[in-house]
Amino acid sequence: MPDPSNDNSVQSAPALPGAHAVFDPQTFLPSMDEALAGLTEPRDIRAKTVALLSAARQTAMADIEAGFSGHPRAARETVRAIATLTDSIVTAIHHVAITYLHPLQIQSDNDRLAVLAVGGYGRAEMAPASDVDLLFLTPWKITPWAESVVESMLYMLWDLKLKIGHSIRSVDDCLRLGEADMTIRTSLVEHRLVTGHAPLAEELRERLWAELFSKTVPEFIEAKLEERSARHQRQGGQRYVLEPNVKEGKGGLRDLQTLYWIAKYIHRVDRAVELVDLGVFTREEHRAFWQAEDFLWAVRCHLHLIAGRPLEVLSFDMQVEVARRMGYRDAAGRRGVEHFMQTYFRHATRVGELTRVFLTQLEASHVRSAPFLGRLFRRRRKMKPGFYDLHGRLAIVNENEFLKDPLNILRLFEEALRTGILIHPDAMRLVASNLDLIDDQLRADPEAIRIFMDLLLKHGNPERGLRRMNELDVLGAFIPEFEPVVAMMQFNVYHHYTVDEHSIQCVAALAEIERGEHPDDLPISHEIMKAGVNRRVLYLATLLHDIGKGRPEDHSILGARLARRVATRFGFPQDDIDTVEWLVRNHLVMSDMAQKRDISDPRTLKEFAKVVKTRRRLDMLLVLTVCDIRGVGPGTWNNWKADLLRRLHKQTAEVLENGLEELNRDKRQNEAKRGLRHMLVAKGWEAKELRAEIARHYDSYWPGLPTETQAVFAEMLRKIGPDEIRIDLRADVDRDATRAAFVLADHPGIFSRLAGALSLMGANIVDARTYTTRDGYATAVFWMQDAEGHPFDDDRLPRLRQTIHKTLAGEIVAHEAFARRDKPKKRNREFRFPTHVTFDNEGSEIYTIIEVDTRDRPGLLYDLTRTLASNHIQIVSAVIATYGAQVVDSFYVKDMFGLKLHSEAKRDALEKKLRKAIADGAKRAEAE
Repeated sequence: MPDPSNDNSVQSAPALPGAHAVFDPQTFLPSMDEALAGLTEPRDIRAKTVALLSAARQTAMADIEAGFSGHPRAARETVRAIATLTDSIVTAIHHVAITYLHPLQIQSDNDRLAVLAVGGYGRAEMAPASDVDLLFLTPWKITPWAESVVESMLYMLWDLKLKIGHSIRSVDDCLRLGEADMTIRTSLVEHRLVTGHAPLAEELRERLWAELFSKTVPEFIEAKLEERSARHQRQGGQRYVLEPNVKEGKGGLRDLQTLYWIAKYIHRVDRAVELVDLGVFTREEHRAFWQAEDFLWAVRCHLHLIAGRPLEVLSFDMQVEVARRMGYRDAAGRRGVEHFMQTYFRHATRVGELTRVFLTQLEASHVRSAPFLGRLFRRRRKMKPGFYDLHGRLAIVNENEFLKDPLNILRLFEEALRTGILIHPDAMRLVASNLDLIDDQLRADPEAIRIFMDLLLKHGNPERGLRRMNELDVLGAFIPEFEPVVAMMQFNVYHHYTVDEHSIQCVAALAEIERGEHPDDLPISHEIMKAGVNRRVLYLATLLHDIGKGRPEDHSILGARLARRVATRFGFPQDDIDTVEWLVRNHLVMSDMAQKRDISDPRTLKEFAKVVKTRRRLDMLLVLTVCDIRGVGPGTWNNWKADLLRRLHKQTAEVLENGLEELNRDKRQNEAKRGLRHMLVAKGWEAKELRAEIARHYDSYWPGLPTETQAVFAEMLRKIGPDEIRIDLRADVDRDATRAAFVLADHPGIFSRLAGALSLMGANIVDARTYTTRDGYATAVFWMQDAEGHPFDDDRLPRLRQTIHKTLAGEIVAHEAFARRDKPKKRNREFRFPTHVTFDNEGSEIYTIIEVDTRDRPGLLYDLTRTLASNHIQIVSAVIATYGAQVVDSFYVKDMFGLKLHSEAKRDALEKKLRKAIADGAKRAEAE
């Protein structure tokens, strides 16, 4: 659509330099005629034409691309320049076909042909790799002459390597097929004469409007909206999908084009700006339409040019390059790509608003009916003064009276949530254009705060109100601390949503727990909410937990300060303010403890208990942690994480209630031994065997493993031969993982070789323990998941067992095997994960904890464990936390003398070797 400041038609809009000059008919066609003079063979004429046009097109496209590179946001000029260039190509080819290849001495009425552009090309908008959609129009049945012309034109266009979509139809055919097929009808809405017989094109235009379009308006609208809804579902249904489809996704170009198709179908407009005069859009809304379209077209053009093909998905690797080309740079603690994607999502949100406004206008004019089932089954609720039900939407009785009291802005959302009615777009329009009424005075108004907290707490479905407030910028206006994270992208594979959408998803998850929707999946969280917590503290902390993101400072620390400011402004009591601040500051602590530390280690529980201090805070932190993980996106929450959090909560609660005596090592060892005795006696073990089994393990063995795993090891160790390798593979359903237990003669590097064998089979290892018995056997257990985060299918276990045997026997050398399959996914390459290696001698009483935070790849764990083994470091346990393409591997280790790594020089040397192993592995992967 044209710039609103320029009222010229599409055809007269300025193109980038060179696009017209190359194909100026006054110069190019005469020179082409001169080049073709004297040629008589059709083959030679076609070849010469293609050669001339190919060179001219290449020059023109290079000129257009250079202009776009210099003005990387000049999308409108670029797409028109490409369309104009295509027009010139088609015109020149048509000229050659009717002048040199198939000249007519006498032209009858039947021998008329018009060449029309349809679809996007018909709008004179083409991305660099767009298809050329042509309609060859004839008056009646196609004649031999017209058929020959079309055939010759198509061959030359194909020889130019253009992607052609074409049809040959009469005017009657167009009307008949357009009536039966909505896709054909849509393409005909945007037809445009390129060359040929103009009166024939005009006849089609007039007959389409008179005989088809004007009689089928409701049918067309409903079809387009159903098509839009189906398209959104195919693309994931969310506007904030982090790898959006620029053309087909929610809030993308196709949504804007759908609005334009419908508007043109109803009002017969040629340009979007005409909808302002018709009262469909305000000038501000049209400006938003224009800006969103311009931005999206720029993104699409860059995608096509980078890929060299019609790529429409803005994948992570493409986002970085498109952002760079469009001039986005790193600033304010955030990468340029994150600033770019925030702009993208803001435009996508605005497109959604424009869609709602437009659809309601259609309903108001009875061109489209409001959704019937919703109106039929919705229980009528009496409206509060100032509001009424208009076509099933919440509307404002008197706009002037509404605006006299800024509190009405918040009351609108409260009333919508209370009644369950969608807000009328006219009301949304009014709010969006009067956000300046939300000032410091309103933000501190006790009644405004009461309304907002009721939105969170009172109506059982806060997600709907928050999302609508956020889309209209009311949420960021009322809580300015929240505004910077609106549409903020987190450039990683782990998070599925923007920061604001993630925060709202977390509040939705909390409301679901409180409504009792997940008692079996989340029993502890369910009981905590059922027993009663400080709801306003928990809900506000959940909403605000990530507001510190996007700044150079640690987002938990900054977020805690911002949350304290909000809670203070909201008039919370001091204890509640402190708790909100504490929850935001520590919202990652429980997740980190559960996923990055060995929670069977007494020191871990002791340190965590010191942080939470009270059972009340422990309970609230558990619920917030659960909501935070569940709000990341589909598939992020699983039984493994659930089990870790439940165990951490249970054991910490015991410490808080009964004191540190619960962590007494002797007590824990005795309980573990007693539990194993009971289990083995039930399996028929004799007293002598039991004593031998208990005696063969060192003290560190007992608190580190579940009793059922110790029982499995006991059975595997029973009467084992000195050179025997025993393997037990089975699904641990409660933890959503496969447990792989091994017993074999101990030797250096065994942990690394086992980790390598499992990783070669595509296993994602999430936890591992290895112990040595007093009689020289290694007992190692790994918990692992497949690529989908679930236990391995039973039919994969025999091959897994075979690979382990071959690796332990030396038939497969893991280091060499990983060199062939360790290549990182292309879409993950642009993520920055600087490597951090830390040594912690305080986190465990008897081990040094080595934590490695870096980019994940299949062979990483093997490289790290092999490096530790080659430096005589004994790995007792490994805890692996994966966040998309990032991984944090925590190793509990001792040196060759069974001591912590006390020497700083040795730690520094080991860190260098670990970093080298990571870097070498990454180079090896990139080189493949």
